[in-house]
Amino acid sequence: MFHIGHLNILKTAKSQCDKLIVGVTTDELTEQIKGKRPVIPFNERSAIVDSIKYVDIVVSQEKIDEIRDYSDYKFDIIFKGDDWKGTERWNELEAYFQKKGVKVVFIPYTKDTSSSQLKKRIAKIFNE
Repeated sequence: MFHIGHLNILKTAKSQCDKLIVGVTTDELTEQIKGKRPVIPFNERSAIVDSIKYVDIVVSQEKIDEIRDYSDYKFDIIFKGDDWKGTERWNELEAYFQKKGVKVVFIPYTKDTSSSQLKKRIAKIFNE
């Protein structure tokens, strides 16, 4: 579910780069990661993201593989939510990207807004 937190991340990222490339996960990858298919299908999610003024290019994300993404797009900065900062995986990726001259920027999530919270609120409304 797209919400203001996502928009804030895109806006913040775009303010720090010339061209913002955004990966939208495929339905299959979303199902693999979260154990369920997204309510809004990939083509609609891609269209939503593509219509946002901060986004220059939308790409299909079929796999979580930032090193392959770097190989494909040769970016010089990568943005990630700050909940990943300090994890073993991202510590390794930061070291890799540092050697390539790629800056890693962790963007804070918008407090009090998340897809999980929105889903709970919607479920509560329908259950009342």
